[in-house]
Amino acid sequence: MIRRIKLRSLAIGGVMTLLFVVLVIRIYVVQVVHAEFWLAKAKETWSASEKIPAVRGKITDRDGNVLAMDVAGYTVAVSPEVLNKLGIVDEVVDKLHELLGKPRDELYEIATKRNAEGKFFRQREVRNEGWKIDKELADQISAYREELRNRIGEKEVGIYLLEEQKRFYPKNSLAAHVIGYVNKAGEAMNGIELSLDELLRGKDGRIKYERDGNRVQIQNGHVEIDPVVHGKNVQLTIDADIQYYLEKAIKDTYDKYQPKSITAIAADPKTMKILGMASLPSYNPNEYWETKPGADFDYAIKGLYEPGSTFKIVTLAAAVEEGVFDPNETYMSGSIRVADQTIRDHKREGWGEITMLEGLKKSSNVAFVKLGYEKMETSTLKRYIDAFGFGQPTGIPLKGELSGMVAPRYATEWATLTFGQGRVQVTPIQQVAAVAAIANGGVLMQPQLVEKIEDPSDGKVQRVEPKAVRRVISEETARKVGEYLEQVVADGTGQNAFIEGYRVAGKTGTAQKVVNGQYEEGKYIVSFIGYAPVEDPKIVVYVVVDEPNDPYAGGGSVAAPVFKEITLQSLRHLGIGPSNAVKALNTGTRNEKVIAVPDVTELAVSQAREELRARSLNLEVVGEGTTVLQQIPQPGTNMSLSQRIYLITEERSKLQVPDLTGLPLRDALEICSLLELSCRIEGEGFVTEQSLSEEAGGRVLSLKLEPPGTPAVLPDGAASDGDEAEEDGSTGEEGASSEADGERQGETEDSGDGGGG
Repeated sequence: MIRRIKLRSLAIGGVMTLLFVVLVIRIYVVQVVHAEFWLAKAKETWSASEKIPAVRGKITDRDGNVLAMDVAGYTVAVSPEVLNKLGIVDEVVDKLHELLGKPRDELYEIATKRNAEGKFFRQREVRNEGWKIDKELADQISAYREELRNRIGEKEVGIYLLEEQKRFYPKNSLAAHVIGYVNKAGEAMNGIELSLDELLRGKDGRIKYERDGNRVQIQNGHVEIDPVVHGKNVQLTIDADIQYYLEKAIKDTYDKYQPKSITAIAADPKTMKILGMASLPSYNPNEYWETKPGADFDYAIKGLYEPGSTFKIVTLAAAVEEGVFDPNETYMSGSIRVADQTIRDHKREGWGEITMLEGLKKSSNVAFVKLGYEKMETSTLKRYIDAFGFGQPTGIPLKGELSGMVAPRYATEWATLTFGQGRVQVTPIQQVAAVAAIANGGVLMQPQLVEKIEDPSDGKVQRVEPKAVRRVISEETARKVGEYLEQVVADGTGQNAFIEGYRVAGKTGTAQKVVNGQYEEGKYIVSFIGYAPVEDPKIVVYVVVDEPNDPYAGGGSVAAPVFKEITLQSLRHLGIGPSNAVKALNTGTRNEKVIAVPDVTELAVSQAREELRARSLNLEVVGEGTTVLQQIPQPGTNMSLSQRIYLITEERSKLQVPDLTGLPLRDALEICSLLELSCRIEGEGFVTEQSLSEEAGGRVLSLKLEPPGTPAVLPDGAASDGDEAEEDGSTGEEGASSEADGERQGETEDSGDGGGG
């Protein structure tokens, strides 16, 4: 018995000893032999890894106004598991349909989705309608979730808002084609967003750390960090105010004429920094998924047109540089024979024998055939066209820019090339760069859209300097061409671009469109390009309208007024006032003058009135005093005879509010300050309406302003700016189609080629 007990004890002891030996061996193998493997496995269990998303760089205008930035975006997700458990699928589907606009059947499918094992999914995102929504909509969903929690008494109701980042464009459609957009998947599309994507997007970072069983980070645990690299900030050359003026002006014309497209570009001609650039139709990058087909097409760099008479500027510059343009030389207008074919002026019978300068002002095709085809070798003309940058990309930092085409083959094509029709296609940005070269003294500049690039991590700034491509013509030639083009605006087809107080150079263009290889009657591309002030150019503006719905519309009647509005507002915004140096270039077609305001302060009211009326200036006396204490505008200010001078005759506390209609904003604000009034402004330009109200803070004067749109006063019998008649007063069919701007396309008989106009 005792022996049996001893044997059992020994057996049990042996087994336990064996087990202990096995355990020790196993521990040794795990902790020593395979230590690295199991340590790695443990670290995988302990460790957590999280992505640190990079912030995409901001895009701003030249003054720092934000045009594109990253903001919080919220993605809606639901839990099929929770929704079905609580039996609230139908209710949640109906509410999300109401808030997000997503179809009920698609929401129901998401809310009842099962995995391969037949179990409801734990979480599903609601795309695309619930993907990266804005905070306002997210707040509505959050409020509904909270109401649902309180009503059913459950904290978990199966609705989630996942906070992410999304791209936001504070100014909506402003400069949409220039900026482009980033879609919800984070892909850059179009514009600067695409061309500078590598700089803007940055690089996501990652953090890896150790955590305990409750998934809380272990204090003093090992941490690995792959640092985030935020995207660089890009400052554009775009001026948001000028961009606004430009877009408003083309929108008004787009609504009026309903063209296929309208494009405008404004630039600093000395540097070719783009100040504004837009096309219609356009889109809102915040809602890019609602963009109509073709609305994201950037006509400024991709639109190809026969330029028409604006191309005559290139021929003129070449002729002046080559010494073959004599403004006083005479020729017989109307028609010219080239290779047994007849090329005609837009006024078929012509204007008789006129000078070359008159031919320029009347946009005579014959004059330019003589200059560019008869007086110069075709190779010489082509050399200048190439030098001005046509037929090659300008280098503007946007993807998809087209090169255009200049490929005449026959004699008539070389002849029509001189006035911008035939086998020639150009982009608007090429036109602007070429004319800017004339405005700046003869140097072709590469268009510039980026002012500087800033690294937010260290504050380092990389500035983009203006880049000269080549000298095209001499400074003297550029000066002469500018003076000739100034006369086109003062006394030629471009009179609708005339701006009182400023010297403006420019050229109209009206090119008949080719459809199925033939020029089609009634379909035109009309344009205007010019710059100001001529003596020291600060801005060059190009406007091109494709197929306005008026068959008699031309570059002078449709595009020139748009140019005028953009240029005038931009010059004022840039602080460039009217000048007394405006040349007297008109030849009796205008009677409105610009005059410097005399100093009448401290004079008796009666004496001041006589002094101003002797200069044909309008005035208004403010107050009941007998002596002028102050005047607005200040002495020496340049103003037209249609404007008004205010004579202040009493202390401000006694003054009544005068009529401010017609005043520019600067003068209106000065009067408000003088009267100690708060001023509320709506619009841009000159005062058109005013109203005075009493508010808690005192008297408030509300002013409505509009840009100048009144045509200049013309003497009896002269054609208005909007309807420039033929000199001979013809009212027949040919006279009518000599067009509102007096420079329709010409004709090439026997060949079927349309002429440039």
